[in-house]
Amino acid sequence: MTNQSRPFKVLGIQQIAIGGTSKDRLKKLWVDMFGLAVTGNYVSERENVDEDITAMGSGPFKVEVDLMQPLDPAKKPAVNEPPLNHVGLWIDDLPRAVEWLTAQGVRFAPGGIRKGAAGFDITFLHPKANEQFPIGGEGVLIELVQAPPDVVAAFARLA
Repeated sequence: MTNQSRPFKVLGIQQIAIGGTSKDRLKKLWVDMFGLAVTGNYVSERENVDEDITAMGSGPFKVEVDLMQPLDPAKKPAVNEPPLNHVGLWIDDLPRAVEWLTAQGVRFAPGGIRKGAAGFDITFLHPKANEQFPIGGEGVLIELVQAPPDVVAAFARLA
């Protein structure tokens, strides 16, 4: 398979999401010690998450570090298990990527393409393959994130 046959590009890392039982403890390291700025908060009962969005870098090369704790530690999903919850990748054409990857046998998590916590269109690759879709994240949850035009342009200038 060549790059020419793939109808999309993975541009770079958009985010990493780290879960713990306490956002305060996570913020002690990431905000107080490393100096990342808190840029937002996202709470979802359906996703069982209270998440602070922090950032490193700026402009199109800014990388989010989402610090997540479960709203209810007894419920699923458990955003703190595993502690490195997921990695998010900038994608230049998310709908085409999903269509092509699905045709190649990649398994996606339920939910389809939807707005994510930071306002971008997102979807998740399932961490586990199955018989119908034999390609999964091999234990890693992977978020695909539609890159906005300025991010696509910035990566194109450097490619």
